[in-house]
Amino acid sequence: MATMENALNIDFAGQDAVVPFQVEPLDVRGRTVQIGPMLDTILDRHNYPEPVSRLLAETVVLTVLLGTALKFEGKFILQTQTDGPVSMIVTDFTTPGSVRAYARYDADAVAALETTDPISLLGKGSLAMTIDQGEHTQRYQGIVQLDGVGLEEVARRYFRQSEQIPTEVRIAVGEVLTRTEGGGPRHNWTAGGVLLQFLPDTTERMRQKDLHGGDGASEDNGFKEDDAWSEAQALMQTIDDVELTDVSVEPERLLYRLFHKHGVRVFDGTKVSDDCSCSEKKVEDVLAGLSAQERDQSVENGKISVTCEFCSSAYSFDPVSF
Repeated sequence: MATMENALNIDFAGQDAVVPFQVEPLDVRGRTVQIGPMLDTILDRHNYPEPVSRLLAETVVLTVLLGTALKFEGKFILQTQTDGPVSMIVTDFTTPGSVRAYARYDADAVAALETTDPISLLGKGSLAMTIDQGEHTQRYQGIVQLDGVGLEEVARRYFRQSEQIPTEVRIAVGEVLTRTEGGGPRHNWTAGGVLLQFLPDTTERMRQKDLHGGDGASEDNGFKEDDAWSEAQALMQTIDDVELTDVSVEPERLLYRLFHKHGVRVFDGTKVSDDCSCSEKKVEDVLAGLSAQERDQSVENGKISVTCEFCSSAYSFDPVSF
């Protein structure tokens, strides 16, 4: 743990690490992350089109920012189901730092889009955020409608509706081209994000402006947001995308730039990695739980073949063994 009075006197967490922080004078806490090699591994494995890779990278960042808030052994799962060209995205975070992700998409529909922003790729539907504490516990799930908003706004709505915590989120994705030893170009992905939450001692200060009720609804013109939270939001709005994705701008440097006036306290970073939880035993257990008819329908060329959608690991089983 360190107070960033001098940003050069701390150990930087580097890429693929989540850095928690606190700004006591503003009553805010949060986490920031910059992801690089892990993201390359996840995206290169599936050879997604560029727009799909960018969208999946955003969901990975959001999942990591939210999942690292878990204070117990468990899993945080983010899943979209929509009518857009990218019909499903599943990303999950397993404590303390395992991440996996995949996207299901229509390649022709993606190629036909005139604009490939997240809203166009996703279309309309829902995004579910699930917290799973494991066996013998009840899952907690929050659902946010995707109705023409991006993932940053989805996160704000989630915390507003389910936790009543004022929350601000910034996410960015970038591409880096470098020259290999052979002289050819090499492509790498980088992404980053910051999640900031207002957590004062009194809940009265956490009051937020009422959501607009639609046509004919009156505005709450008398609402005044807490000054500390207003300042924190204004500082978040000064973040450029390049500050979140440039490897030379470490998360700690960004935090210092944003909050040095008030004194920002950063904590030890938590490393995250591409780590799928699939295994031959788990797949075998799933197949054993199917009916004989369901297993028979899965047989091709005398074998039952299963490929993990997350990590592309392939498993083959003899149907006679069940």
